[in-house]
Amino acid sequence: MAFTRRHIGHGVGLRTVHFTDVLGGAPPVDWVEAVSENFLSPGGRPLAVLEKVRRDVPVVLHGVSLSIGSTDPLSEQYLDDLARLADRIEPAWISDHLCWGSHGGRYVHDLWPLPFTGEALRHVAGRVKRVQERLGRQILLENVSSYVAFREPEMPEWEFLAEVARQADCGILLDVNNVLVSARNHGFDPLAYLDGVPAERVGQIHLAGHSDRGRYLLDTHDAEVPTAVWDLYRETLARVGPVSTLVEWDDKIPSLSRLAAESARAAAIEAETLAPRRRALP
Repeated sequence: MAFTRRHIGHGVGLRTVHFTDVLGGAPPVDWVEAVSENFLSPGGRPLAVLEKVRRDVPVVLHGVSLSIGSTDPLSEQYLDDLARLADRIEPAWISDHLCWGSHGGRYVHDLWPLPFTGEALRHVAGRVKRVQERLGRQILLENVSSYVAFREPEMPEWEFLAEVARQADCGILLDVNNVLVSARNHGFDPLAYLDGVPAERVGQIHLAGHSDRGRYLLDTHDAEVPTAVWDLYRETLARVGPVSTLVEWDDKIPSLSRLAAESARAAAIEAETLAPRRRALP
């Protein structure tokens, strides 16, 4: 089964501080991404807001607690709740992170990197297949930013990500900011990462800000997209073509209009970067 990419334009994350704005009218973007865990309760204001937004624009569900790389059993309750939400909202797609964040039944609410080994690859691919069977749809997995790594990896991160997508037959949510952060922290070439990712599997892109702490970059999502990430976004588009792109801003959150302006900038950069390719089409 091949992965089918849907291009729905450029969006932003749906955050509580913007609920009043979106209740007053359609969001000023092409689509929104909702953190799945914030809307799993079967009622209440958040779900009512999400349903209203879904009537206006496409919605994507983005999870943070699937813990696909953990050795703990997959949470059947979580999958039941997520499936119910998906049936209700009918998202354009569902995504989560290529990481682990639970052990012994305890969640740490963090996104820990995986060992890039054949054993881990087979483990993760098998779990992704089970999740997709339960949800009845393909999912996208996002590369995470990292600050430590396991000793003696058997393959680079991008090869691991590509193989998980191939073996599990899922899509990739390529976080360009996370590529840059991890490249700086671990000393690899971010362009090598982009070259190693199968373009046909990339179904979404994330852009965000980070903090430069001197010895390392910290993935903070608390500021506008920096120049270095925009530059890497251009390189990404040149390799993968037009992909639905989201600007993440999770702390020190600005107005919805400010977020929409960042999203519009991403759209402009996509148009500018891909213009030569489009002119060359017969």
